[in-house]
Amino acid sequence: MRHNLNQLGAWLGAVSASLWAVPLGQAQVQVTDNVVVVVDASGSMGANMAGTGRDRMSVAKDALKQVLDQIPDTTHVGILVFPLGNWVYPLGPRKESMLAGAIDSIQSGGGTPLGDYMKRGADVLLDARRKQFGYGTYRLLVVTDGEAGDARQVEAYTPDIISRGITIDCIGVEMASRHTLATKVHSYRNANDPESLKQAISEVFAEVASGDAGQTGEDAFELIADLPEATASAMLKSLSTSGNQPIGESPSMRSVESPAPTPVTYGGGSTGPSNDSDTMLGAICMLLCVGGALALVIYAVIKAKKK
Repeated sequence: MRHNLNQLGAWLGAVSASLWAVPLGQAQVQVTDNVVVVVDASGSMGANMAGTGRDRMSVAKDALKQVLDQIPDTTHVGILVFPLGNWVYPLGPRKESMLAGAIDSIQSGGGTPLGDYMKRGADVLLDARRKQFGYGTYRLLVVTDGEAGDARQVEAYTPDIISRGITIDCIGVEMASRHTLATKVHSYRNANDPESLKQAISEVFAEVASGDAGQTGEDAFELIADLPEATASAMLKSLSTSGNQPIGESPSMRSVESPAPTPVTYGGGSTGPSNDSDTMLGAICMLLCVGGALALVIYAVIKAKKK
């Protein structure tokens, strides 16, 4: 009984402390659209694209440079290349000279570990969402010319990525048949020549630009502007952590280690169990504090909606 009460008290203490942990000033962030382009640079991308006299990789690089040169400042982009390049351009604002150089550095060769790289890209998007307190849009664009060499990972990760609110688009480059992802993701486009590949990439980014991101942090948090600073911070912390754990991992509450019970010495020198009423009282006090904070949040939100 004592152990359970101690554990309850420790857990409530952790929850109570978390309500006041994040300064509201940290919430003032730039809300952006975020797109990670997962580029297949496997050996088959070195093959010539029919009727062009150029290899698929060169065509894909030119298409990416042309489209990404036009994206707005409110769109952050990252270029993730498999199997050799990894992050040639980390997710962030577009810097034209650096972005073009990063794309030009891509070299084809090797296998197609698509599932592993979809997870890597999605994990970075989830981390960006955590930093933006859940605001903004998040998209994974896969450009590939073949089926995955790690089909099991693709099967496992794709529904998890989608369930987290990340949009997945796939472009099949000169593929004889539709990619397996075609029926599993939000959109699928075929591209059999340079113009259709450029058009497919352009359409994805046009959908991104039509979203509601790009507002400032001040605008994004307008609904909680009238809340007490500490209360608003607690709400923002909840938004920033919900559902943003890495792909393939489930959210879990870490157990809080409670200190070993301290023996109480009685008059005769013998030791006996400590009084559970003290622990119970502490737990009740913490519960009241947490309950009061939550009640304040509910009251403030209702008040804000009535305005």
